[in-house]
Formats: sequence, structure tokens, C-alpha cells
Amino acid sequence: MQIHPTRESSDLAVAGMGVVLGGLLLQSGPVVTWGGALVLGLAVARALTRLGVSRVRAAGLEMLWRGEVRRVTTTRGQELLLEAELRNRHSAPVRFRGLRAVAAPELSVQVTPEADEVPANTRLCVSVAVKGLRVGRHGIHGLSLEVESGPSLFEVPLTFANPFGVEVLPTPYSVLVRSARGGRSRKQADEGRPGRLRGEGGELRELREHQSGDPFRRIAWRASARRGVLLVREYERDERDVVWLVLDASVDHWSGPPGDSALDRALDEISAVAIRHGRAGDRVGLAVVGTRALSFEKPERGIAHATHLVEKLVHVIGCMDADRSGLDEQELALRVIEHMRPLDPQLSAHVHATELDRIARRAEKLRQRAPFPEVITQAPTPRERSLRRYLASFGISSPARVDPERVRVDVELVRVFERIKHQRVKPSLIYVWSDAPDETSRPALTRALAERKRRGVTWKWLLMKPSLGSAGDDSPKALAARDAFALRQKLAAERGERSLQRLGIRLERLSTGSREVPFSAPSSVPAGGAASEPPWAEAPPRRP
Repeated sequence: MQIHPTRESSDLAVAGMGVVLGGLLLQSGPVVTWGGALVLGLAVARALTRLGVSRVRAAGLEMLWRGEVRRVTTTRGQELLLEAELRNRHSAPVRFRGLRAVAAPELSVQVTPEADEVPANTRLCVSVAVKGLRVGRHGIHGLSLEVESGPSLFEVPLTFANPFGVEVLPTPYSVLVRSARGGRSRKQADEGRPGRLRGEGGELRELREHQSGDPFRRIAWRASARRGVLLVREYERDERDVVWLVLDASVDHWSGPPGDSALDRALDEISAVAIRHGRAGDRVGLAVVGTRALSFEKPERGIAHATHLVEKLVHVIGCMDADRSGLDEQELALRVIEHMRPLDPQLSAHVHATELDRIARRAEKLRQRAPFPEVITQAPTPRERSLRRYLASFGISSPARVDPERVRVDVELVRVFERIKHQRVKPSLIYVWSDAPDETSRPALTRALAERKRRGVTWKWLLMKPSLGSAGDDSPKALAARDAFALRQKLAAERGERSLQRLGIRLERLSTGSREVPFSAPSSVPAGGAASEPPWAEAPPRRP
């Protein structure tokens, strides 16, 4: 147990030592005795504080979440209110200050009240306001506070380990999460609008003469009897777009404050496009590309499939896998054992951070109490996979790798484009979220795009805008670096635009107020009805 002196205690200690030193210089026994008694009184107060806090913890000072749910789902930027309790089963009141949450940096958490007193044998309700800054599975590991002694001379920091999971989804997902039950049906008709292609459909196109290979069920017998010639019915085939969403999920795009990186904005945009085309009845596929194909979902129709794509993005986009994480096995074990000690002191007792096998075995036992026990991670060895899975299950994030991987990501992008081209269902519309291809910096990707098939497929490229850093730093050096970086990115974007024009690829520009693919979420839900329809819920205009 750690005991920290307050400002008053430090002042009294300095004053007591000064009095003792002055008494020694004056050779005055009473002055030395008075100063020594002051220092001795502080030592007695410290011992009594330790004893009192130990008795309170032994009697049952604990923190519990209200309700039985230990994980919730929300959207990025939406504020969520949780409730917890501080229970004091001791016969003496407990005064505290500095109440705060121990949570992942991807969450913004505010706890009220910050300072209060828990009376004897009662409980105190605590409100926890949570706002998700970055999509993914994040954890609130518990609450921390400082217990104050009687005269406020010492304070004891206490941490209550009680994990709670928060799954943060992209902003456009709010239209599905917050929809009232019994509202307007989202089911789309299986058939689309008539197109210009012949084939099986529901609209009659023409009557023509029978040709070899025409099925008998399409013969128009009455019309054939009138004309004296065997006639068959020709129908119009219903045409729907086959849309592919390709996301460049390089770890370089995570750079920036939570909520302001290039991938944060791209995830909102790609989710809005997926929901929009899903509601229109188009087939939508998804390809998330890093140094390997993180996800490859074949095109399917319906809003349920679009919802599955958005959830898939959240699961594969993180940095906990071995090829995307900046933590090695030793650093993983250190984080695991530090998290286990307040959560289960007996299970983590007598385990050193260098005993990787013992840590992995005990982590597997404790992982069953995690908010996300079903999470899956990638690692070269079972032991490292177990450590990474433990951290991901409790919502503990990992820093991204700092090694450059642009060349390997471009090679994988080319492979994904080839894989999409050879799919049985041919694509008609391909969205790509990535940096603009440039002949000098990305020659392999530019060459592959120049050799692509141009007929029958529409390509739309969406630039990923990197973060300019923290806006709170207004120092001259930070402003100069920010301006230089912004100018560099502007020049790179202009070169990329010219490259896309030469390749015949349309550069798509998304904005909040645009009807093309907006991605701002509704701020409120009307009372007593379904959620208000956002602009992206409208069906996209059909291609001629």
C-alpha cells in the first residue's frame, strides 16, 4: 500500500525539521523536543492512516457496476452514461478525492463526483460519462481514487479493478443502433429497377422468334398460334450494382490523435457508403488490406450484410496482431502481468515478468472474465497469441508498428485488385480508400491501375487525409511543423489528382453536407418513433 503526503503534511514536515535544526543551532533542548514531537506526530499519523485504510478495505470498500451487462455498443462521438457504486461496509465514513476512471486512451471518460464522502455502511452512486473517440473494442478497467486521512495529512491511492467493455462502431452505424423497434421496415425488394440487359426478369421486353436453345417455358403459345410462328417471350433482367469497397488499412494511417487520424475518417466514410448501397439493394463486398488481406468479404445484398461489413471493419482494423503491433513478446507479458495483479492478486502472485509460459497459462484462466472473451488475434506462436488475446479481450490497445510498410501494402493491393477481377460476380463499381497513386512513390500500384479493365467498371478513388497533429500545441515550432506538413500533403494530393486523371479514375470528394455520400450522424432521435433518416439512407442514383 502506498501512502502519499499532502501539501499540508509536507509543510509540517519541513517546519518540524526547521525547528529541530534551529534548536540545535541555539542549543535549546525544548525547541529541539518541540520540533521532534512535530515530526513524530506525522509518523504516527501516517501509521494510523495505513491501519485505517487497511481496515476499510478488509471490511469491504469496493466498486461495482450497476446492472448485469458488462459490455455495451455505441458509435463514435456518441456519449454514453454508465452508473457505478462505491460501497462502504465499514463502521467509519470514507472521504476521497480525485475519483477517475482507468480506461483506454481511445475513450474519453469523465466521472462525477470527483470528491465526496461515503458514509458508513452505505453506498454512493457514481456517474461515468463515456465517449468513444476511435472505433474498436476498448475497456474501462476500473476506478481509481485517493482516500484521505482524518486531518487530511496523508492520502492513499486505491484502484478498484472491475473491467467493463465498450465496443465503438463508426458514426453511420448509429442509424441502425438507435432505430426504434417497430419502425419502418428496412427490407428491400429482391428485384431491382429494370436495366438494359436481357435475361431472366419480371418485365416483358419483346416477343421474338424461337431460336435454338430457348427453353419451352418461355414460348408464348397464344401469340405463336395467331402468327403461325413459334414465338418466345424476352424479359428484361433486373440490374443492380456490384460494389466493392477497398480500404488501405496501413498502420501509417493510424497516426494522429484518437478520432482525428486518416483511418478514423475513412471508417466513417466507408461505413456510410456500405449502408447506403446496402439499402439500395446493391451487392456490396469489402476488402481490407494491410501487409496482408485483413478481410475479404464477397458481395451480398441487404442491409443485414452491410451491417456485417461495418462490424467486420471494427474487428480487423486494430493493431493487436503481431504484424501490426509495436509490442514484442516481453512487452506483452509485462502488460499482462501488470493488468492481472489488481484484478486477481492470488493468481498473479509469485510470477515474474520474465516467466512468459506461466503468465500465458494464467492469462488463459483469467481471460474468461474479460468483456470480449471471443476475440481472435494473429501471432506466430501459441504463447504470444495467448498474450495478445488476453490484452484484446480486456480492451487494452497496442501501439502500431513504426516500420515502413508502404511497398508491401501496395503489393497486397495489386493482389486484391486481381482477386476482385477474377470473381464470379463481376464488379460494376469499385471504391478505393488510399493515398493518391504517384508514379514516383508508388510505381507498382500505378502500373497495375493503368493495366486494369476499363469497360463495364467504374472506379472511384477517395483520398485519405492524414492528421496534422494535436491542435492544442500552439508553440512556434509546432505551428511551423504543422504548416510544412500541410503544404507537403497538399502538393502530394495535387500530384495524385493528376495521376488519377491520367489513369481515368474519378476522384471522389466526400463532405458532411454532400448528398453524394454524407457521413454525419443524426444528433437526436425523435421521441416515440424511429430514428430520423440520415442523408446516406437515400438510394444512390442509378447508372444509365
